[in-house]
Amino acid sequence: MRIVIAGGHGQIALRLERLLAGRGDEVAGIIRKAEQADDLRQAGAEPIVLDLESASVDEVAERLRGADAAVFAAGAGPGSGADRKDTVDKAAAVLFADAAVKAGVRRFVIVSSMGADPEHRGDGIFDVYLRAKGEADAYVRGLDALDWTILRPGQLTDDAGTGLVRLEAHTGRGPVPRDDVAAVLAELVDTPATAGLTLELISGSAPVSVAVKSVAGN
Repeated sequence: MRIVIAGGHGQIALRLERLLAGRGDEVAGIIRKAEQADDLRQAGAEPIVLDLESASVDEVAERLRGADAAVFAAGAGPGSGADRKDTVDKAAAVLFADAAVKAGVRRFVIVSSMGADPEHRGDGIFDVYLRAKGEADAYVRGLDALDWTILRPGQLTDDAGTGLVRLEAHTGRGPVPRDDVAAVLAELVDTPATAGLTLELISGSAPVSVAVKSVAGN
């Protein structure tokens, strides 16, 4: 498979690139800064320098053409202000989804956040973030041309992955290592039977492949 990942230099994305490249997939990561390119190459991914905050749908679609799947793993990051929650966490996700439709890439996986809700109230930075992620999710759900899956991890940690997770429509809150989020994403990309599902993810007792097969109905 050829898989294009938005936010290719993110902590989850770099882990995902290593996993996908390691299993023989062709991986490309979209990054904003050329100086990040070597990190992607070391992970086994082809770097694509493109700023999703200023690119057009046509420019992004051109980079997506020929891909079998697209993964949106970009984020404004914890140090960013409310304006970038809107331009990255919402607008860039919408742009990437529209570009996937235009490029004819049906399989689309988006990394969201537990608690994401377009109706979320509040004016704090995290409130704006949850609202932006919720609005992006709602937009993607409305695109019939995409076989989308939305993944909403719990509290992200840098602990070593265990390969054991809980993956359900509603899990309740809890932590999950970024290693395990990447492992679940790699499995989801390869499991189109999860299309149309919004899934929460925390650490648990099921091996990743078993957890994904279970929600896919296998």
